[in-house]
Amino acid sequence: MKIAFIGLGNMGGGMAANLAKAGHEVRAFDLSEAALAAAKEKGCEAFTSASEACKGVDAVVSMLPNGGIVKAVYTGDVIGHAPEGAVLIDCSTIDVSTAREVAEAAAAAGYPMVDAPVSGGIAAADAGTLTFMVGGSDEGFKRAEEVLKHMGKAVIHAGDAGNGQAAKICNNMLLAVQMIGTAEAFAMAQKLGLDPQTFYDISSVSSGQCWSMTSYCPVPGVGPTSPSDNDYQGGFATGLMLKDLKLAMEAAETAGMNTRIGAKAKELYEAFDADGNGARDFSAIITEYD
Repeated sequence: MKIAFIGLGNMGGGMAANLAKAGHEVRAFDLSEAALAAAKEKGCEAFTSASEACKGVDAVVSMLPNGGIVKAVYTGDVIGHAPEGAVLIDCSTIDVSTAREVAEAAAAAGYPMVDAPVSGGIAAADAGTLTFMVGGSDEGFKRAEEVLKHMGKAVIHAGDAGNGQAAKICNNMLLAVQMIGTAEAFAMAQKLGLDPQTFYDISSVSSGQCWSMTSYCPVPGVGPTSPSDNDYQGGFATGLMLKDLKLAMEAAETAGMNTRIGAKAKELYEAFDADGNGARDFSAIITEYD
């Protein structure tokens, strides 16, 4: 299959490489020359514009920073440049309304389009073990799945256009709340004289067990290896978590939903980010309890 891949950052670079590894002809574009060079080394063909990369392809995949850029790229460089009928797959995390707006524009021009944000982080992008939450028609999902399966361990149809984004922001709001609770519990346990490993051994097999504890523990040296073991470098940056929480709060307002705990999580991560921690992994919020 001939696939255009637009956006080769921390996530997109590994994803494009996995498509090339699977035997697809990957036509890659990014504004960064270094990112393009890295993609070329991993078997992709580098292009100097998104519109050129889209010519003659069967599918377009994108991983871009925000909804404004997604809209500009698809309306300016993809729709009308990719062959009519090519499946369009946006893996960015953006607001639900923009995802639906762009999908409608694509459908009007004859393109099936899905929003397919991911869970798993940089390591999973490189390893091809991402989870994709896909919003779009049954036809769009079926065609997108043939592409996404080479980059992930799970590809799940969430419903109509925009529902992939809805699933992503709800999931990450839950993750943020879960991580703050995990951090507070470990900090309190230590203040009360409990050894962190002992608390982990107890809580990881008790009712307090959660992913933030047993797969991504914020305490160095406890549980499986995580960013806490690397001074909170790598993983999922606080700035990105804050972006997702802001998207979640915008969606909640649109839906008339009062997400009190989600709003508090956003407030805490805003303060943590403002203190210069935007590039640190989001689990580093445990350091606020020192």
